[in-house]
Amino acid sequence: MCDRFRGRQGHYDAIVPASGGKDSAYVAYLLKARYGMHPLTVTWAPLRYTDIGWQNFQQFIHAGFDNILGTPNGRIARLLTRYAFEEMGEPFQPFIYGQMGFPLWTAVRYRVPLVFYGENGEAEYGGDDYNQDAKQYDLTTELDRHCFSGLRPGWFKLHGLTDADLLPFQPPSVADLEAAGIEAYFMSYYRKWVPQEHYYVASEHAGFKPNPDGRSEGTYSKYASLDDRFDGFHYYLMFCKFGIGRATSDAAHEIRDGHITREEGVRLVRKYDGEFPAKYFKEFLEYCGLTEQRFWEVVDSWRAPHLWERVNGTWRLKYQVA
Repeated sequence: MCDRFRGRQGHYDAIVPASGGKDSAYVAYLLKARYGMHPLTVTWAPLRYTDIGWQNFQQFIHAGFDNILGTPNGRIARLLTRYAFEEMGEPFQPFIYGQMGFPLWTAVRYRVPLVFYGENGEAEYGGDDYNQDAKQYDLTTELDRHCFSGLRPGWFKLHGLTDADLLPFQPPSVADLEAAGIEAYFMSYYRKWVPQEHYYVASEHAGFKPNPDGRSEGTYSKYASLDDRFDGFHYYLMFCKFGIGRATSDAAHEIRDGHITREEGVRLVRKYDGEFPAKYFKEFLEYCGLTEQRFWEVVDSWRAPHLWERVNGTWRLKYQVA
């Protein structure tokens, strides 16, 4: 498959959406070092970089990878983050628009028809069964269905934003993608997806460093989703809406990978799942222009009633993993 896209005269022959984290570093390294491709890595800037996230991003580039960094209008990004938090219960949705759309636009503009994503999230972390064996990303349907929650960025115009404001967050149209012959694939279809192994590859070949604080809030791992100061609020809202948090996601994968037992995973989930991301809480409120009272009003409005009950003024899950 790589041979079909391999470039000539030094032209880029693959686009790799990349944060500089362990997984994207693994994909970029694999394509370049083992398959002889010439990838262009493309990054959509986090809402606010962590110190370790920025350091890892710089280390990744200087380890030998060309990169384009896309950074949207900060005022617009803050507005969109607040609206998405309040109305979708997903403060990361504006970031997801750019994270998915910007690499595709880069592929169109640079005429690089191959986009190589990391994992198929539906298969690796839970989702629709029909998609579990997909090797290729169906760009005509999957962006809207799974990444955009059925809402393209145009819905923000209800808040007075213009097409010009939203342009960086808009993905290419299906017509644009088809005209450019863009095809997108999952590395996890071709290679067994083992996040812990990616950490070792990224450490050795891309200078990747784990969280200097030890584990990340809400989980026990120290090497995943380190880039953005506000990652924790995405996972915390996931916990409130679905009753499963970041520790469940990490533990389930590591149980399947054989790195921990189910019993160990249950203990880790009970200890860390749903831990509140306190470290950047005040900064998140400032970023979104929220009061603490308004924050909790929004969060509590997204608690699924079949999962949660309020006991003596405290929210409690009705069911616990056993």
